[in-house]
Amino acid sequence: MLRFWLIFAQATTIAVAALFVVSTFHPEWLPQRGGSGPRLAVVQQAAPGVPAAADGRGSLHTAVERATPSVVNVFTSKDVQAQRHPLLDDPLFRRFFGDPGDGGAQRANSLGSGVIVSPSGYILTNNHVVEAADEIEVALPNGKKLLASVVGNDPDTDLAVLQVDAKDLPAITFGAVDALRVGDVVLAIGNPFGVGQTVTSGIVSALGRVGLGINTFENFIQTDAAINPGNSGGALVDARGNLVGINTAIYSRSGGSMGIGFAIPVSTARVVLEQIVKTGTVTRGWIGVEIREITPELVEAAGLGTARGAFVAGVLRGGPADQGGVKPGDVLVAVENKAVANPAEVLNQIAALAPGARARLSLRRKGEALEAEVTIGRRPKPQAQRP
Repeated sequence: MLRFWLIFAQATTIAVAALFVVSTFHPEWLPQRGGSGPRLAVVQQAAPGVPAAADGRGSLHTAVERATPSVVNVFTSKDVQAQRHPLLDDPLFRRFFGDPGDGGAQRANSLGSGVIVSPSGYILTNNHVVEAADEIEVALPNGKKLLASVVGNDPDTDLAVLQVDAKDLPAITFGAVDALRVGDVVLAIGNPFGVGQTVTSGIVSALGRVGLGINTFENFIQTDAAINPGNSGGALVDARGNLVGINTAIYSRSGGSMGIGFAIPVSTARVVLEQIVKTGTVTRGWIGVEIREITPELVEAAGLGTARGAFVAGVLRGGPADQGGVKPGDVLVAVENKAVANPAEVLNQIAALAPGARARLSLRRKGEALEAEVTIGRRPKPQAQRP
């Protein structure tokens, strides 16, 4: 028995000594700590040959190197008529000071950014960057300038698709926005203040931001990566250089970045891009209702009995909802058996349905559950441009 314990003690001592030597001189031979299994989310998102978030020095240079060739500067100009001062129509004033004329049309210039999404010349940008422009010029990172035309726009999401006459352009790689998490590192690439292509870094500070009053359809990625005037239409990329959003707005009291910026998710941008390239426009479903968020005050005043869903404040006479039996005062709780918690979810779910399709709406009316079947209509074009 004594001999057995001596052998066991010697073996344990040798094993501990070996572990010390390996951990000191070759720690890479040992299993990594901090998890019981592989990091599937990272493995599944990374393409073959694509490096991790940063190199050994903590640099994001590789991600920048992959993404920046696909981000362009967008310059627009339009004619604006100079306002003629009333004194210029006074004969006495013109006798002494002459008639300088009306000054003619002046050129108003603005700038923004865009992202190459196809080698054949398609570029995504914000609608507010190019709306009402008479001339659009795109500057590639290599300095080459090309005239661009608008293929189509979507004011409801503030997106537009441009096209330039060029081939084999460096198209960006679309990322998996569904895998994006709060705290993930992101980079904003664009042309702020016209100083030239600039990269800023930060993290995703929130997802699914709605109710900001920026666009009709909102599902913003919020980031603290610095976004400034001129960044609009530029790329928000992940730590591998894949596109996850189109930078579109900032929260600011001074006109500059205050650490809260908003980007349109690439999932939304992809749907808009594909429809515009295919048909030149974006088609969405519509049922003709005015909906509001259910507040505690509304629950009490209207006796709704529930705070979940969306309150139907109005129904367009003769519209799809009216024909389907929906009435003002109803609470819409589900669309096609998918629960809705707020007006934004109702808007997005209805918009995703094809015009002409039949849809089942789950409602509550005076505390009673009921269902209505409506034929989805085509959402009308916006009456006014985005301010």
